[in-house]
Amino acid sequence: MAIKSREKNQESKTTHSSPGIVKIAGIQMASGPNVSANLSEAERLIKIATEQGAKMIVLPEYFAIMGIKDTDKVKVAEKEGDGQIQRFLSTTAKKRDVWIVGGSVPLESELKDKIYNACMVYDNKGKLVARYNKIHLFGLNLGNEKYHEETTIMPGDQVVTVDSPFGKIGLSICYDLRFPELYRAMGEVDLIVIPSAFTETTGKAHWETLVRARAIENQCYVLAAGQGGYHSSGRETHGNSMIVDPWGVVLDRLPRGSGVVMASMSLDYQAGLRNSLPALKHRTIFK
Repeated sequence: MAIKSREKNQESKTTHSSPGIVKIAGIQMASGPNVSANLSEAERLIKIATEQGAKMIVLPEYFAIMGIKDTDKVKVAEKEGDGQIQRFLSTTAKKRDVWIVGGSVPLESELKDKIYNACMVYDNKGKLVARYNKIHLFGLNLGNEKYHEETTIMPGDQVVTVDSPFGKIGLSICYDLRFPELYRAMGEVDLIVIPSAFTETTGKAHWETLVRARAIENQCYVLAAGQGGYHSSGRETHGNSMIVDPWGVVLDRLPRGSGVVMASMSLDYQAGLRNSLPALKHRTIFK
């Protein structure tokens, strides 16, 4: 993984000694049906990111399990505060002294045959500081390619942001990316995270356009960490994990396979752009 020259260009506009600069990283995986194996791979990639200075790391949607059947994730659902996946996130965050956004964790819901697809944020002490349940559930019917998340997932109903040492973070998951009103409802945030498992079909058509649009219209950084490759179910995910700055510039990306994307996030740079082009203050329609 190499930091792209565009990031270096952005950094040259800021002062490295500024306390407003922090390295953030996204993990890309091609997860399978074995939870323990996926956690081992996530741990390996988190280690790489922290050794390169990352202070906040985002894992992709379904990082712990991409099952052969949709119901496989229901079978490994955990209660909030207990379970192998959550222990891994908490322990690893504390061990590596890093904030970790656990892309999505299957959590028990009120219905036995459905889960909440939950994005869980842990601080560098291993404490759970935020949970967001995916609101928009993916549905696609292209004949041979069909997805119906509502059959196994309960939708969330709360917009969630979390204050961190790196600024205000807005939480979302995958299909949420297509709904800009969700991000407007967050208010002014410094970073949007979008852990994802975009299909190759929809990803190659829309992924980058949507990710960059969310960064530009909200004048914030966007870290979109995805699944990228072939899975045991036969599903192919798009990958192309990326970090985008508030001007819409892609700072780093990974087209396919397991790996890390990393970039420096500068709140001073973001503030300068918002002052130069105060589009958020120019809004006149709020509903």
